[in-house]
Amino acid sequence: MIGEPMPDPRRSIIDELNQQMEAFFGSGNKAQQIAPGVSGEKGGPIKSTRSEKLRAVRDKIAPRLKRLVDEGYSLHEACLETGVDYKRARLIASENNFKLPGNP
Repeated sequence: MIGEPMPDPRRSIIDELNQQMEAFFGSGNKAQQIAPGVSGEKGGPIKSTRSEKLRAVRDKIAPRLKRLVDEGYSLHEACLETGVDYKRARLIASENNFKLPGNP
């Protein structure tokens, strides 16, 4: 009502959280340490089906690009053979852990 002090919303949230934690630990439960990568969370800022589709396409190109680079093709020649541009080839190489030849 008018003139009555309003409860602090932060304080009520903290109190409710503390009650839930007391109930959880009071019933014999324990906190668990989850190893990195086990949680199922994806790394990186973009998490969409579009980026997953693009990654699948890059994964199809990667073996051919790697084979051409291993055969001694220059970066420019390998990009022309696979039909990808320079930046995309660099991305494919970094995602698949192989090294592209440097500029002469």
